[in-house]
Amino acid sequence: MADDPSPNKSTKPAARLEAAAPRNVLQVERRDFTDLVPTNRERVQSMRGFDPCYTDIVDYIVRCTHRIWDERDVGLIYTHYTHNCVAYSSLGTVYNREDVVRETIQRIVELPDRRGMATQVIWRGDDVNGFYTSHLVTGSGRHTEYGMYGKPTGRTFVARTIADCMILENKIYREWLVRDNMALIVQLGLDPHAVAADMARKQFEKGNTVVEIGENRRMIGQYPPAEKADTSIAHTDGEVQMLEWLHHIYNKRMFGKIESIYAPNVQWHGPMMRELFGVAAVLQQTMRLIAMIPDGYLVPQHICSNPCEEGGEKIAVRWVIDGHHLGYGSLGAPTGHRLFVMGMTHFHVIDGKIVDEWVVYDDLAMLVQVKLGDLAGAA
Repeated sequence: MADDPSPNKSTKPAARLEAAAPRNVLQVERRDFTDLVPTNRERVQSMRGFDPCYTDIVDYIVRCTHRIWDERDVGLIYTHYTHNCVAYSSLGTVYNREDVVRETIQRIVELPDRRGMATQVIWRGDDVNGFYTSHLVTGSGRHTEYGMYGKPTGRTFVARTIADCMILENKIYREWLVRDNMALIVQLGLDPHAVAADMARKQFEKGNTVVEIGENRRMIGQYPPAEKADTSIAHTDGEVQMLEWLHHIYNKRMFGKIESIYAPNVQWHGPMMRELFGVAAVLQQTMRLIAMIPDGYLVPQHICSNPCEEGGEKIAVRWVIDGHHLGYGSLGAPTGHRLFVMGMTHFHVIDGKIVDEWVVYDDLAMLVQVKLGDLAGAA
């Protein structure tokens, strides 16, 4: 895949610091913040072109995020993003560094006491071909200033974000960002339909509409879904297995598979800050999404994994679902409008069973698409 930095194939390992070996690189779950941004740690991974303060790729992504967002050194974006970086999100795409600076300042001002805490970082790559990181953040704070959400409410919030970044020589040149915006606005006491309608109106006035592209190729003609998953983006046996599981469940609609691949005591961390337990909960929440988009087709776009100090391995999948709003759910009665969902999931697999799943996608982004479809239809 074009967006997948591959491990270095050099035949001179003595000249490098085990660039692709994850065992020396920091892991997030068991460490306090001060351990994740160490002051006297020697560099344990080859980081050609990176600032001297970064000792490995996890240190880089956690530390620079903290410096920009919490220490307010927003200007670091100029040395940590390329001028023509592209940042994709479920509510739009940014095509240059200056817009990243502007949007960062605006969000900090609106939510000044927000703190984004690293929950997990799963990564792949090296300093020759580039690194890929998938960074799960849990943000909490209060809404105390005017901004895109209007008058400050003073309410507190907790919401998750996953940011996937492609990085070379200290600079992020491509980023995918999925925020659970619906969780935020609901906790702030705002009306989701009013917020979505306002966002849709602004997009419509710029000439943006939902693009109808017809079938999504889940089924070719009258044939059933493909029997086997496309596993060409996988790098390990565990990643191959994960892609096969996702295809079996989401595209073949064999939801009963969940019973055999999830641990009985699985914990599911989902949109709207849902914290659920057990196989039945996973089954219901998985079907909930497909029920709203019953012709939806899940396409994994990237996958990477690391062995986990807690046992087993952590696997990060970036995916999209393309379909139409043909079913009932949190978006209301079916409208038939096209829906495009960008999502990211972190799995923890031990002994062939999923014991934890963190999934982020945004119901607000889907609601905006529904409102945009309504505007286009009315016009």
